[in-house]
Amino acid sequence: MANSILIKQATLVNEGKQNIADVFIKDGIIQKIEKHLSVLADIEINAEGKYLLPGLIDDQVHFREPGLTHKGTIYTEAKAAVAGGITSFMEMPNTVPSALTQELLEDKYQIAAQHSLANYSFFMGASNSNLDEIMKTNIKNVCGIKIFMGSSTGDMLVDNEDALDKIFANAPTLIASHCEDDPLIKQNFAKLKQQYGKLNIQMHPQIRSEEACFLSSSKAIALAQKHGTRLHILHISTAKETHLFNNNIPLKDKKITAEACTHHLWFSDKDYAEKGNFIKWNPAVKTQEDRDEILKAVLDNRIDVLATDHAPHTLAEKQQDYENAPSGGPLVQHALNALLEMYHQNKISLETIVEKTAHNPAILFNIDKRGYIKEGYWADLVLVDLHQHYTVNKENILYKCGWSPFEGQKFNSQITHTIVSGNLVYQNGIFNESKKGNRLLFNR
Repeated sequence: MANSILIKQATLVNEGKQNIADVFIKDGIIQKIEKHLSVLADIEINAEGKYLLPGLIDDQVHFREPGLTHKGTIYTEAKAAVAGGITSFMEMPNTVPSALTQELLEDKYQIAAQHSLANYSFFMGASNSNLDEIMKTNIKNVCGIKIFMGSSTGDMLVDNEDALDKIFANAPTLIASHCEDDPLIKQNFAKLKQQYGKLNIQMHPQIRSEEACFLSSSKAIALAQKHGTRLHILHISTAKETHLFNNNIPLKDKKITAEACTHHLWFSDKDYAEKGNFIKWNPAVKTQEDRDEILKAVLDNRIDVLATDHAPHTLAEKQQDYENAPSGGPLVQHALNALLEMYHQNKISLETIVEKTAHNPAILFNIDKRGYIKEGYWADLVLVDLHQHYTVNKENILYKCGWSPFEGQKFNSQITHTIVSGNLVYQNGIFNESKKGNRLLFNR
């Protein structure tokens, strides 16, 4: 089995700079980065003209295992992620059963250890009644605590004020929060239902409105400030929310941080007419102004990380009428392609893409020795060809659900190689599944 790789003459994008160098990897670790290396390796990759990025760290995915495996599994979705240049993921607790006990949480880690081609971590779930279990969380090998402060499936909506206060006061590590105000959403739904009878996808951003997002995000921030909690607000979807966050201190010193997702940077409410339920997400895709302001907040560092919120559903589920179709969509295979397309459109630099998808998640979650192209760090790397065209179609979609909101989209870049913890897992459409990814560890 190969345990050393030499990448020759790649253009490295790392820590705000680009430079051409060779990278030597052995036993999973980056050993040497130099202009020209004369070393023997089991695998040699000619990367001339290609760009080497740190592998993406996706801090928000829903891989559906256990209990919802007709939609996706840790194996299938991690495989799609690796093909998309994502080398590490953090998965959410709203599976069946929900990960609300340490035992159920550990079950997911065991599945990933056997089946995930990417590195992995799993959030501990919060409910109105599981503070004792939350307090047992090992902060060195669990990424964080997830709170749904908006509509959720199952028993994961935390809507008891006393429970919320206690979780924020006592959480042993970072809280990641989905922020939408559930009472306001229900009120909006009932009002439109009474007015129109039958609802449609165009009404989704009115139901899951700007105010519902802002109200809930503001509440989470107030609780975090009250208790000094480390808070990370997921998938910001409105211009109004971006002004809740600051950019006047380094990320490592921030107590309150924010994430934006691929779909809120790419789509707007103008796309509902063509895409329908395939772009039905919670929080909703909103206006072009919201989309543009979210990107602005990413670029000026009010928003700290970019992620996917990958959440597959079957084609049959999504093809139901608006009220019955579930929210969420598959994104891990195409998120980096979309960001690189935005680079080609002069909307974002390669250096910023790397900062927001690799460096910053590593800083924000205190991940041990990942997120950078550095000697002594784990070799989590993705090689991209910025001039190789690629069109998303049914034949090349890897998600178990078999569809993508990007179907028919032509991208001007392609991921050619993905290295996970020093293993060449993906190369030009071919997978090497002989080794699985590693559990992420955290310096806390």
